[in-house]
Amino acid sequence: MRKILIIGAGKSSSYLIKYLLDKSQSENLHITIGDLNVENAKKLVGTHPNTTIIHLDVFNAESRTKAVKQADIVVSMLPARFHIEVAKDCISYKKHMVTASYISKEMQALDNDAKANNLIFMNEIGVDPGIDHMSAMQVIDSIRDKGGKMILFESFTGGLVAPESDNNLWNYKFTWNPRNVVVAGQGGAAKFLQENQFKYIPYDRLFRRTEFLDVDDYGRFEAYANRDSLKYQHVYGLDHAKTLYRGTMRRVGFSRAWHVFVQLGMTDDSYTIDDSINMSYRDFVNAFLPYSPTDSVELKFRHALKIDQDDIVWDKFLELDIFNSEKMVELDKATPAQILQKILMDSWTLSPEDKDMIVMYHKFGYELNGKKYQIDSTMVTLGNDQTYTAMSKTVGLPVAIATLAILNGKIKTPGVQIPITKEVYTPILKELESYDIVFKEHKVPYLGYNPLNL
Repeated sequence: MRKILIIGAGKSSSYLIKYLLDKSQSENLHITIGDLNVENAKKLVGTHPNTTIIHLDVFNAESRTKAVKQADIVVSMLPARFHIEVAKDCISYKKHMVTASYISKEMQALDNDAKANNLIFMNEIGVDPGIDHMSAMQVIDSIRDKGGKMILFESFTGGLVAPESDNNLWNYKFTWNPRNVVVAGQGGAAKFLQENQFKYIPYDRLFRRTEFLDVDDYGRFEAYANRDSLKYQHVYGLDHAKTLYRGTMRRVGFSRAWHVFVQLGMTDDSYTIDDSINMSYRDFVNAFLPYSPTDSVELKFRHALKIDQDDIVWDKFLELDIFNSEKMVELDKATPAQILQKILMDSWTLSPEDKDMIVMYHKFGYELNGKKYQIDSTMVTLGNDQTYTAMSKTVGLPVAIATLAILNGKIKTPGVQIPITKEVYTPILKELESYDIVFKEHKVPYLGYNPLNL
C-alpha cells in the first residue's frame, strides 16, 4: 500500500483525514497519523482499517525520522514554525511534502535540494493562503489568455460565524486561533497600491479605514487591509497593475468597535501587567482609563472614547461584560492582548451547536481591446458542526487533494512552491466544486479602486 504520513490532527485536519480515508481503498492508501495527543486522531479515525495512529513528538528526532522514512509523502499540519525539521527529513529521505502554511525563509532555502531530488514541497495550499491563490490565478490566467492586461486586483477573506449562529452584537465568534484575531494588523503599517500610488495605514488607524463588500444572499461585509498587500505582486505577475489590495472580512460595524480596543492599548502584546492574576475584568479596563475620584469606570470609558450611551458600540462592550468586578483575569504576568483574549473567549467561543463560515471575495480589473472590464468573484462555505467546520473543509480538502495528486503523478513540477500554476490549481479547483466550494463570477462595470473611506 502507498503510505501517507499526516503529522498533526488538530482542528484543521478533520476533512483532510476523512478525504484520504474515503479514498484509501480505491487508491490503495495507508494513512499514518502522528500527534502528541493521539485521542484527537482516534476520534477522527474511528475503527477504519487503513490507518495507524502513533504518538509523535516533532522535536524527538528519532521518532520523527522513523515516521518520515516509512512514508511515501508527508503532510505537516503543524504550526508553521515546526515544519522545517520535518522538511529537512523529507529532503534526507527523499519524500514529497505538503503544508498549508506560508513559505518561511528556511523552507524556501530548501528549494534547490528539493529540485535536485525531484521532490515536490507544496506549501500555502489551505484556504488563505491556498484557495485564494488558486481561484485568483485561474481568473488572472484566463484574462491573460484572451489578451487582457490586469490593472486591478483586490482579494478578501473572512473566517466568520454562519448566519444561523450569528447571535451577538459583534456578529463575530472565534472560528480559528483567537490570538491571531487579537494581534491582527500589528508589526507595521498596512501597505497597498492604489492607482499607482503606495498607500500606508498605520495600526492605530487600520480599523477605521474599511471597504464595504456585498455578497449575494449573505448581505454586506466590511474589510480592513492586510499588513502587506504587495507580497504576491510579483508572484501573481501583477507588476504593472495599478491597484493591489488584500484584506480581512468582518461584518459591518466590527472594525469600528474593535478600534476602541486599539485606542485604549488593550491589544498590545509587548509588555506585561503587574499583578494581572488578581485583576478583575473591571480592574483591567480601568487600568487604561484616567483616574477620577467620582466617575465610574463605565462613564470614564464612554468619555475617553467619545461613545454615546445610546450608541450600538456601547451595547457591544456591555455585552462582553468587561465591566464585571467579579470575573477575574486569573493570568499571571499577562500582556494586555492575552487578557483581552481571555475576556473575549467568554463571549466569542463557539457553542457546540454553532457553525462557522468562510467568505472570499476577489475583484479583477483589466483592459481588453481598449476597454476596461471588471469581474467580481465570491465564495461562501458553511461548516456542518464543530468537527467538520468550514475552516477545516477549506484548509483540509485542498491539502488532501494536492497530496493525492502528487502521489499519483498529476502534479509533477519539483521544488518549494505555492499553488499558482495551471498544473496545480485546475484539477484542485475542479474537485473542490464537488464539495460545494464554488466561486460565483459576476461581470460588473469597471469602477476602478473603491475610494469609500480609504
